Amino acid sequence: MPSAAAGHDTAPLAAPGSDTVLLDIDRLTLRLPGTARPVLDQVSLRVASGEVVGLVGESGSGKSTTAKAALRTLPTGTALDGSVRVAGRDVLALRGEELRAHRARTVALVHQDPRAALNPVRRIGDFLVERLAAAGTGVRGATARDRAVELLAAVGLDAPERRVRQRPHELSGGMLQRVVIAGALAAEPRLLLADEATSALDVTTQAEILALLRTLRAERGLGLLFITHDLHLAAAYCDRVYVMYAGRVVEERTAGDLFERPRHPYTRGLLDCSPTLGEDHREIRPIPGKPPSLADAFAGCPFAERCPDAEPECATWLPEPVALADGGTGSAACRRLPELLPVPQTTTKDGSR
Repeated sequence: MPSAAAGHDTAPLAAPGSDTVLLDIDRLTLRLPGTARPVLDQVSLRVASGEVVGLVGESGSGKSTTAKAALRTLPTGTALDGSVRVAGRDVLALRGEELRAHRARTVALVHQDPRAALNPVRRIGDFLVERLAAAGTGVRGATARDRAVELLAAVGLDAPERRVRQRPHELSGGMLQRVVIAGALAAEPRLLLADEATSALDVTTQAEILALLRTLRAERGLGLLFITHDLHLAAAYCDRVYVMYAGRVVEERTAGDLFERPRHPYTRGLLDCSPTLGEDHREIRPIPGKPPSLADAFAGCPFAERCPDAEPECATWLPEPVALADGGTGSAACRRLPELLPVPQTTTKDGSR
């Protein structure tokens, strides 16, 4: 299925001019007991106020775990190194009530499956009233119910007065995703984490949700971390994009540069294996092999076994991200980066030539 980026107005907006860093992850390493390698390895990532930042990679690359680190909802026994700061606060140092308040007010998560976030036997209004209470807003009774109606109206649901009395099975998937977004906005968070928030929706509904998130970003100055496996969608929708592979960030670019002149072989592979709409009918070229599991240890580049540009030395050399020196913006982590010149893409973001 083509992504919602095709044929819809999902071009990135300019960030609303704020330099406030809402999410600052610095060289975060995360290990779980019994694994041969870290789940996250030296991950650095920043999201500013009013900015949409994409986080892209195959399943198992560490995208969702990175989002969970911002909430510190991690399994027992997790070993952490590095830092995670949200709105200037050290998340890894928060405990008790401070941590609960952080999860309820400062940052909010929108999941891929809205039905997993909603109790099937409770009314939509009950869900939103509970979110208002959890956020410590002090809103109660009829005032809370009125606020729930306002939240549903803010996310574009028609007849919100009726929706608060309905149960999840009475709403479509797109409507439920709007309800979950309304719940995430109940505490007026500064940072929104959208974890595959549109991948379970049809293309038309996906585009509507993307437009809604973009509007909310512009109106409220939210920082948005947009997690997706669809690189074309991220390039069309985000201001900047981080590409992850096997728990490491392998490339970070502005969306335009990433799409038009990808530098890391893995990024090029993701673009080559993604379908687009257009007249060229280009062949989709899958990346050979499969991503390493947490049981697979490696001394060098984690992508070496699948990389068409790999040399024997790549299997023992673990590259660090370095700033691009060829006029591009951002960074990439590849031993052969100076030799591998940018490969211009032959299609535009909407899939045409």
